[in-house]
Parts: sequence; structure tokens; C-alpha cells
Amino acid sequence: MADECTHLDQIRISSVNQPGCQECLAHGGTWVQLRLCVACGRVGCCDNSPGRHATRHHQESGHPIIRSYEPGEDWWWCYVDELAFELQGVEPARAGG
Repeated sequence: MADECTHLDQIRISSVNQPGCQECLAHGGTWVQLRLCVACGRVGCCDNSPGRHATRHHQESGHPIIRSYEPGEDWWWCYVDELAFELQGVEPARAGG
């Protein structure tokens, strides 16, 4: 595990306007909480959700960083470095419509 994220150069997206997990919405699934891929803007459900689509997206795409897509939460996670962190000066993710 790294002391700091070494993949910050791959951040492309800080916020999107999606109503929920794109995979769950497409297949009628449900989620617990949402995560935003900051490389491509894909919104997926957390690992406590049945689909675990955020982690699956990382495994399939290799995109290393997600951030919480929940109101009031500003944390980020790097799958590769196994590191949770916060960034100053980045617009919060926007959940919902």
C-alpha cells in the first residue's frame, strides 16, 4: 500500500449528473451507495451493493480512482494504491438528478 496516490494524473472527471448506478438502472438492480470513476465518469454501486459495479468497472477498465458519489462525502479511493484520501479544491460529486 502506498503512502500517497500515484495515479492523480489520471483524473479527468470531477462530477457528472447521473441518477444512479448505470448498470443497475439498465438491469433493474438496486444499490446501497454510489461511486464515480474519475477517469471516465461512470457511476457504479459500492461493494456493499449486490452488483459491486464500481469495483467491476475498475477490474474491467483498469481505471484506478473512484470517489464517493454520495451527498456530503468527499473521499476518494485508489484501487491500485489501496489508498483512501481527500483532495482540496475539487468540486464535489453530484448525486441524483
